[in-house]
Amino acid sequence: MNSILSDRILNMEESATLAMAKKARELKSQGIDIISLSLGEPDFKTPKHIQQAAKDAIDEGKYFAYPPVAGYQDLREAIAKKLREENNITQAKAENIVVSVGAKHSIANTFMCLLNEGDEVVIFSPYWVSYAEIIKLCGGVPVLIEGNLENNFKATAAQLEAAITPKTKAVIYSSPCNPTGSVFSQTELEAIAEVVKKHPNMVVIADEIYELINFTGKNFSIASIPGMFERTVTVNGFSKGYAMTGWRVGYICAPLEIAKAVEKMQGQFTSGNTGIAQRAALAGIAGDQTPSKEMAEQYLKRRDLVLGLLRDIPGIKTHVPEGAFYFFPDVTAFFGKSAHGHTVSNADDLCIYLLAVANVSLVTGGAFGAPNCVRISYAASEADLIEALKRIKKALGDLA
Repeated sequence: MNSILSDRILNMEESATLAMAKKARELKSQGIDIISLSLGEPDFKTPKHIQQAAKDAIDEGKYFAYPPVAGYQDLREAIAKKLREENNITQAKAENIVVSVGAKHSIANTFMCLLNEGDEVVIFSPYWVSYAEIIKLCGGVPVLIEGNLENNFKATAAQLEAAITPKTKAVIYSSPCNPTGSVFSQTELEAIAEVVKKHPNMVVIADEIYELINFTGKNFSIASIPGMFERTVTVNGFSKGYAMTGWRVGYICAPLEIAKAVEKMQGQFTSGNTGIAQRAALAGIAGDQTPSKEMAEQYLKRRDLVLGLLRDIPGIKTHVPEGAFYFFPDVTAFFGKSAHGHTVSNADDLCIYLLAVANVSLVTGGAFGAPNCVRISYAASEADLIEALKRIKKALGDLA
């Protein structure tokens, strides 16, 4: 019997990060001591002043009705003000902002509004797992340009130029990058912008969700470059920098035509984001930034801890991440080896081996366009990180 399901869903890959997290939860429920380093999930609690804003909003009783599709006006104004003052996106106004149910929703909305069947989207790879699947769902064709370990996993403007065809509609990258933690410099983004400017019908989607977890100093936004605001959709949100993953608040800043299209699309799919979550988000972006800075300091401390532990494992090759909370080491030294009834042929096998033998969950790099690597999230306690890396070192040492 043929499946009743659509080709659309049958052809879609499951999110590898969520699938690995699900496996880890299942094993934990069986009483197995699993340390999960698979999800990009801050282990900090949402700051107290943000929690309090949500409680106050409930007590006021004014935010229980359908909110405006694009978000409350004061939140959109606060986001635009932040983008003007902190990101130097001087043209940003409330009318350019659409608040959605997380940055993932913002990206999906954007591609639904931009892509026709067969349009190509250049993806800087390694890339976040959902980019390619969202593009394909919208009828687009992902075109990967690959960075490697030697250049900190950053593809170049020259590679972008070589990948552009008459069918190219957009390019997408993240900085700080998930999964690599790499950060594009102002010089690198200016070079990318010069390529884009040569192609009048091409749009940049700049995913800046990890903006507040940046160890290089101030984050640089490509939309701040003269001539690029009209060509750029800046994607951001509250999940990572404000430890608000479960609140599901993201946003875009886009040229008015695109912003209005995204609002129209969202009006048919979800309507506006939850009113209470929006009040919390307003407290986050307009309130005390100290908790976010303190979290970033802790992530930097953990990065340095994990870097030292990884360098102590023979066969692991890694760069030094400049932001986010991931390592993305090359693990090819372990391919073709066996232990404990497992043979490791690729990064997928290695993740399964480490889950079974070390009781540590990671995510295969294949899901991010880099099959020689694995992603390690260090958004976990120092105690868990030390124990996890100890287990990983032993399990990898057993492979022969």
